[in-house]
Amino acid sequence: MRLVTPMLVLLVLASQAAAADRCHVPQDQRRPANELRAELTAKGWTVTRIEMEDGCYEVHGQDNTGLSVEVLFDPASFQEMGRDD
Repeated sequence: MRLVTPMLVLLVLASQAAAADRCHVPQDQRRPANELRAELTAKGWTVTRIEMEDGCYEVHGQDNTGLSVEVLFDPASFQEMGRDD
């Protein structure tokens, strides 16, 4: 049991560090969130909110199929980085 606890702590810290570096883009290289909103709206999405999460833009809304989504996008390229299901 003594070995399990430190291992769990290290695992949690490692996963937090990886999440924090998911979208490492300097502020001056980020495109405006309104550009992302416009691109997604043109693709049929309904965007209700965009916020920063782990250095990425996190988009809340519905995709073009009507599915409620929370999706992370790189703030420079607008590449999809992951989804919260």
